Amino acid sequence: MVKQATKALLIKPGELMLKGDNRKYFEKILKDNIKSVLKNICTYDFSEESGRYYIVIQESSFTEYEIASMLCKVFGIVGVSITYRIDADEKGLYDFIALLSRQVYDKTPFTTFRVTTKRADKTFPTQSTEVSKRAGGSILSTIPDLQVDLFTPQIIFNIEIRKKNIYIYHEELKANGGIPVGSSGKALLMLSGGIDSPIAGYMMAKRGLLLEAVYFHSEPYTSEKAKEKVIDLAKIIKPYTLINKLHIVHFTKPQLEIYEKCPHDELTIIMRRVMMHIANEIAIKNNCQGIVTGESLGQVASQTIESLTVTDEAAQFLVLRPLIGMDKNEIIDLARKIDTFETSILPYEDCCTIFVAKHPKTKPILSRIKESEKALDIDKLVRYCIENLEVIQI
Repeated sequence: MVKQATKALLIKPGELMLKGDNRKYFEKILKDNIKSVLKNICTYDFSEESGRYYIVIQESSFTEYEIASMLCKVFGIVGVSITYRIDADEKGLYDFIALLSRQVYDKTPFTTFRVTTKRADKTFPTQSTEVSKRAGGSILSTIPDLQVDLFTPQIIFNIEIRKKNIYIYHEELKANGGIPVGSSGKALLMLSGGIDSPIAGYMMAKRGLLLEAVYFHSEPYTSEKAKEKVIDLAKIIKPYTLINKLHIVHFTKPQLEIYEKCPHDELTIIMRRVMMHIANEIAIKNNCQGIVTGESLGQVASQTIESLTVTDEAAQFLVLRPLIGMDKNEIIDLARKIDTFETSILPYEDCCTIFVAKHPKTKPILSRIKESEKALDIDKLVRYCIENLEVIQI
């Protein structure tokens, strides 16, 4: 008789395995991020062995597959599998894989397969290749019509032999890789209601940045629906970015002053610089070490190399632009992948589309922009926005 198998989630960490002496630091953050996902959805047992994490779900209203899908959004993970854990008994292994193959076949018939074995426990008496052969023979004795295909099988049965247990699985959900959020510091994401900025946040979180977000709202020229749209976008990217605060800047007063007092062909670049001054203050107050934007080189007038240079002069922090070399179709493809696209294209304008000049400067000169800004009391505008800041927990 085959002993009862225990279902578990097998989590495979990604490139943090290459971090050398800093590996424990990255591992701790990844495990904390995994547990933060699990704490509100299930009770569980967590264990680790030889670069693998194992989670046995005890109680949950979600299925193992649904929980695995949630964990695939945690950066630092390359794959999650629903695995079966049995005692490190060779005969039990072959008996169990025969039963498993029949169960899988009855649910979704297949014609070709392969068995792959990883023998992490070198004291196990049988070599990996021989285990694979014997396991394959056990499967064929159960379903004689199957064929072994080492190169393009329809299904792969994976066996991992550890010190105390053997794990068997046949399906792996691909995760996004990257490194754990929070391992690379903290930054402020300038989040609009468009397609680009949520993707910028996603990409920088993938490189370990913990994010807070700021949104510039210009009521009554932008509606409450526009603000709700940005809140919804923050919620969509939260499983990836762990973002928990959205700072809403009421930007109408600065925008009207810029419109009334500055040359109209410089409106956009001056507005972006004032935004950057405000973002500086929010970043300082929230211990951020950088500012993230969704700008892509040459996409609009404010994103020429000259305009970006003039904008950056107003920043006190490193400005990170992960989309800088991407075209719109690449960005849209990624937006569809992480489910932000449909929300981003809802027809509610953000403040950057209000008071836009018909012929904005594409090659601004810093000295001239600073001369035009003398008509403004920028420090006063920044203080006004910080004093009237609205903060929403995501």
